[in-house]
Amino acid sequence: MRRLHGMSAGLAALLFCSAPQAQGFPEHPPRILGGFAAGGTSDIVNRLIAEAVAPDFGQRPVVEVRTGANGFIAAAEAARGAPDGLTVVQCSTGLLTISPQLPGAQIPIDPARDLVPIANVAHSSQVMVVSARSPYRSVAEFVAAARERPGRLTFASAGIGSVSHLSGARLARVAALELVHVPYRGAAPGVLDVAAGRADTIITNLGDVVAQLGEGLRLLAFADGIGSPRFAGVPQVSDTLPGYAVSGWFGLCGPRGLPPALAARWFEALRSGFDDPALRRRLDENGLVLRLEDSAAFARTVAADRQGWGEVIRAAGIRAE
Repeated sequence: MRRLHGMSAGLAALLFCSAPQAQGFPEHPPRILGGFAAGGTSDIVNRLIAEAVAPDFGQRPVVEVRTGANGFIAAAEAARGAPDGLTVVQCSTGLLTISPQLPGAQIPIDPARDLVPIANVAHSSQVMVVSARSPYRSVAEFVAAARERPGRLTFASAGIGSVSHLSGARLARVAALELVHVPYRGAAPGVLDVAAGRADTIITNLGDVVAQLGEGLRLLAFADGIGSPRFAGVPQVSDTLPGYAVSGWFGLCGPRGLPPALAARWFEALRSGFDDPALRRRLDENGLVLRLEDSAAFARTVAADRQGWGEVIRAAGIRAE
């Protein structure tokens, strides 16, 4: 059976890579699985990916949402799929580099063993925001207040073990602050509570907050060391706290055993599709920057970020709950 399975995957690779553009996939449209709710930044990325690869594949992939377990419901379904290039899953920073390292985490698969990196697609600008009614107008003011009132100021997050959780924990560590973590079920409710003044700050994706900037929220700084041309002049957290930088990204993975030729096929379709300025503009509108990396480069990014986030987890004593 294993031999037949390998022969099937090899045949799929041959058909996938050699078929004329108009034929696209040999059997049915590919699926892009997403682990987070429709309408969020993660889902937007998947739909832009589907649009980008459609001309090269000859048909638009189907985007399917499988929410739950911080993206692992979708990841587990992809890991069980055939390595034929027809089922891929969005792999985010948290899924590949954070959750597998959290003590006590109950996850259904081992991403390093069960998933193959296909391509990194987009970098998500990370920002530190407070309520528009907050007295804090800079990172320095927030840090000074937190030092004067240890254990009183709060930071919201998208949940325990999320990028926003570890970003806040890293802020506290770098600035030697005692902050109170307030986890939510996703970034959206956390952002709402920051805007309402029920939590003091959140460090999260620009796309999670961009619609409320200037009204419900005040942008204090970018947290990723990169920033955005749309917000020229906005400082970095590292301007106040040297060495501080956090980042998030959205990539694609396939099941274990996916032939390198199929990973390369996806990457080339992505590269061709995102040559479209309109698609790159839509990424920018959602606080994202195109960051195309092929399978090997993406694997190196995962390894480096896994090491960095692991240090934060161990230093802050973070555990899954």
